[in-house]
Amino acid sequence: MIYKHIHIGNFIKMRMQECNIDMNRACNFFKCYEDDIVKQFNSEDLRCNDLLKWSKLLEYDFFRIYTQHLILYSPPRSINNLAVVQNDLSQMPAFRKSIYTKEIIEFILEKLKKGDMSKQEIMDKYNIPKTTLYKWISKYDKND
Repeated sequence: MIYKHIHIGNFIKMRMQECNIDMNRACNFFKCYEDDIVKQFNSEDLRCNDLLKWSKLLEYDFFRIYTQHLILYSPPRSINNLAVVQNDLSQMPAFRKSIYTKEIIEFILEKLKKGDMSKQEIMDKYNIPKTTLYKWISKYDKND
């Protein structure tokens, strides 16, 4: 699974090849030399500003890869953290929904279909609401 271990440089290089972006164009965009671009390809992580620039140049949301990692592998929130968010004490922007891509939904439903995990285990491990999981099952799992 690509979301478990993220080597962002590989993803950027792959996308650059898919888009047939010339190295000179990337160098001009970043105002740097080819060696600097190659270093970014070899880098497991990048500065947020650089990742934002790559997202714009290659017209791909590289941050979404990290979001999918958080959905799948972050521990569930504790009751104390949840209370802080509900009391509107945080100055941080609030997002109404988690982002579940089709790949994530297919991954979860595959775990369920193969019997690797029960519905309850999926809800507990990935912090997916019961109603959301059942909607996915009825909408996407055509074989049952």
